[in-house]
Amino acid sequence: MRLGDLEKQVLHYLWDEGSADAKQVHAHLSKARGGSLNTIQSTLDRLFKKGLLAREKLGHAFQYRPAVERYAFVGQLIQDVTREFVDDDDGLVAAFTSISSDLSESQLEQLEQLIEQQKARRQKGGDA
Repeated sequence: MRLGDLEKQVLHYLWDEGSADAKQVHAHLSKARGGSLNTIQSTLDRLFKKGLLAREKLGHAFQYRPAVERYAFVGQLIQDVTREFVDDDDGLVAAFTSISSDLSESQLEQLEQLIEQQKARRQKGGDA
């Protein structure tokens, strides 16, 4: 999934804030980048249609919140990119292995812990 710069900024803002309406998003983003409220409203609607935001009508305005968690979304992006360039099932692991040499010892230990946690969840039947 391809996202424009403004879409990325809106997602980051909502991941940090939890939820906001178009005016709140505009007030925050216009400080750094300018732009109109209409542009923000269109961007929020596009992200909603892409399934990345959820919304609820409160009064006369929609309140938006992320429909996907930040790291789940990043994981999906990694899988999408990997599928575009690698044909076999081991492509994601091979791609990840190639960048793991850039990780610090601390990051590798954290990754090892996360892998062990995921294995434990699978053994309990949490994820198949």
